Amino acid sequence: MIDRSMAAATIVFLPCWESGHFMSMVAAGKRMLDASGGALSLTVLVMQAPTAAKAAEVDSHVRREAASGLDIRFLNLPAVEPPTGYVAPEEFNFRYTQLHAPHVEEAVAGLSSPVAAIVVDLFCTPLLDAAAELAVPRYVYFASTGAFLALMLRLPAFREDLTAKLRETEGTVHVPGLPPVPLPYMPACLSGDKIGNYEWFEDYGRRFMDASGIIINSSIELERGVLAAIADGRCVPGRPAPTVHAIGPVIWFAAREQQPPHVCVRWLDTQPPASVVFLCFGSKGFVDRAQVGEVAAGLERAGHRFLWVLRGPPAAGSSNPTDADLDAMLPGGFLTRTQGRGLVWPSWAPQKEVLAHPAVGGFVTHCGWNSTLESLWFGVPMVPWPLYGEQHLNAFELVTAMGVAVPMKSMDGSKVESFVGAAELEQAVRGLMGGTEEGRKARDKAAGLKAACRKAVAEGGSSDAALRKLVSEISSGGGAPPP
Repeated sequence: MIDRSMAAATIVFLPCWESGHFMSMVAAGKRMLDASGGALSLTVLVMQAPTAAKAAEVDSHVRREAASGLDIRFLNLPAVEPPTGYVAPEEFNFRYTQLHAPHVEEAVAGLSSPVAAIVVDLFCTPLLDAAAELAVPRYVYFASTGAFLALMLRLPAFREDLTAKLRETEGTVHVPGLPPVPLPYMPACLSGDKIGNYEWFEDYGRRFMDASGIIINSSIELERGVLAAIADGRCVPGRPAPTVHAIGPVIWFAAREQQPPHVCVRWLDTQPPASVVFLCFGSKGFVDRAQVGEVAAGLERAGHRFLWVLRGPPAAGSSNPTDADLDAMLPGGFLTRTQGRGLVWPSWAPQKEVLAHPAVGGFVTHCGWNSTLESLWFGVPMVPWPLYGEQHLNAFELVTAMGVAVPMKSMDGSKVESFVGAAELEQAVRGLMGGTEEGRKARDKAAGLKAACRKAVAEGGSSDAALRKLVSEISSGGGAPPP
């Protein structure tokens, strides 16, 4: 029998299969390993994703990270049969995750190393109790904003009033630490057609309160107000919230391989500094042909240089966009008329390399938090175009709390339209790139937050201090197990 007391302690991670969650969590784990100075190892329990496409994505991430040489072990959990009869998407995720509980217990029991802590993704909280008998600290990794965390913690208190208002376009919601949030900026995952989602997000928020702590991909410099509100008990009155460890920005940078620069990067090399507006809508971002026509018209009329990552519709049974057929999707003659000042790229593009390029001066983004952090890291101001998830709330923060974005006028708080007309996009791009007072302020704020983000994670910064305190707590066994 292996003497577990003689092996180096390990932190067990349980990530979600979505790439933005999976890689953010692994990147956070690597930061924790580095801060531990070799005192800890990392064990990642990998659930098989519910679709073949997602499973292939996760497999590629695992292969790459397993070859990194770091002290990370990836253990694949047995497959489970996906649930049926669900109504809301989050109901499926909750039930699918919960089915892995016995496999998690078996995997943890079979580890040769003592378990110092268990960390679960915000969407994997049904597994917090899977290894309860271990009596070790259990943490939640929150890959989104402090604002969304504050809202989720408040959902039980909001239930009676908010669920009746989610389809309305007037009124505001008080999220502790933020200015009053107009109802249209409430997360689409709460206010969409599947109102049943509210119940599942509410349950997640309740479970966060039973964790030893919450590790969040944010920083005091980015979200001082909402993080203070959580710490002060304003989100769940009468009950102290778990300690929030703000260790962000956590950004995953792949090891650079010896290969030629991407086509998009080579094109940017030929453009003047800060002259290009970059349009990209994330791993799930897709707009239909009618919307593509409006974007094309807006870019053509705005007159600025652009790099547009345009994806095609998802294949049957998938939520991921495909490579675009540019001839079929773009208006006739558009590529000819914009030749030289614009590039439409129909496939995956290296977003971090693009945002890091000195030719890029603005970013039209879906406001996914990973994309937002990358833009802030490189000091690129934004035009928000939220599509799904919590992105509407992220857009509100970018405009009102951080001041790093120029909003489209159709997203003025009285309504938030997912369909954007050519004139709206033209005006926003001109405002961001053309030297208006609003654009200058956004650029100045973005430059300031670029410096603040880098200072936060540097030695002695706020996020570095939070990370080292967290790792010390875990290493010493000082983190109290949840009650």
